[in-house]
Amino acid sequence: MIKGIDHIELIVRDLDEYVSFLKTLGFETVRETPHHGGSVEMKPPGEGQPVFEIHQVIGEEVIGVNHIAFKVDDVNAAHAALKDYPGMVSSAPGHVKDTGRTNLNLRDPDGWRLQLVQNAKA
Repeated sequence: MIKGIDHIELIVRDLDEYVSFLKTLGFETVRETPHHGGSVEMKPPGEGQPVFEIHQVIGEEVIGVNHIAFKVDDVNAAHAALKDYPGMVSSAPGHVKDTGRTNLNLRDPDGWRLQLVQNAKA
């Protein structure tokens, strides 16, 4: 089912400062979207690297890793496969127009947030 990491979402104190810091380390900007009130997707140099989706803390969010998203070929099939885990899957997959991803949000047995993603803009 899992094909690799699609992205890791980081919630940060200051988006501009964090993006500047990652650029200094050699990260490349993949795209910027209005998602989450303004989001920047970056990746380390090299082939096959995961994307880090970064946005500034808003509301009651907590700074840190918000979730890890794993690539899947068919997010609806993944949703069907997880039917035996009631309470761990929040709802049916949803499409995010800004990113081109269709996401299935879930929690692992210890409560950590995860996503399964079918990425149309890979």
